[in-house]
Amino acid sequence: MAVCIIFVSTWGSAASLADEIRIGVVDTERVLAESAPAVRALRKIEKEFLPRDQELKKMTAQAKALQDVLEKEGNSMPEGERRNKERDLATLNREYQRAQRQMREDLSLRQNDEVAALQLTATKVIQVIAETEKYDLILPLRDLVYRSPRIDITEKVIKALADK
Repeated sequence: MAVCIIFVSTWGSAASLADEIRIGVVDTERVLAESAPAVRALRKIEKEFLPRDQELKKMTAQAKALQDVLEKEGNSMPEGERRNKERDLATLNREYQRAQRQMREDLSLRQNDEVAALQLTATKVIQVIAETEKYDLILPLRDLVYRSPRIDITEKVIKALADK
């Protein structure tokens, strides 16, 4: 009988505790892709790297033009001239590979910087929402097997970030 009473009283307090706990989830990938600061950061990075991208396209066009000359006239041009053009093409290809690799590395670093700044801002916004709306726990969506749509606060976070 005593065991039954303890079980019933424990079950009753657990049920009332569950009613008081407020949990939310956030799709952080969506926040990092769709929020206003994320879109602004993407545009900023694209604008920043546009000159380098155009330079790479220019190098590609030069290499293609040189390759076309070699294919069309390579057999008829003097041996020394052909070797010089082949050397120029090889040099241009190496420069292109180096410039492309450097741009990718720089782009990756810039993207990581922007994502880190956005994550920090988003975390602060999530904390404000949690405190204001009295959430006890907010989890990232990616780790969940199931969640009810009513606990998803992603839209609130995206809207709150619009002002940042």
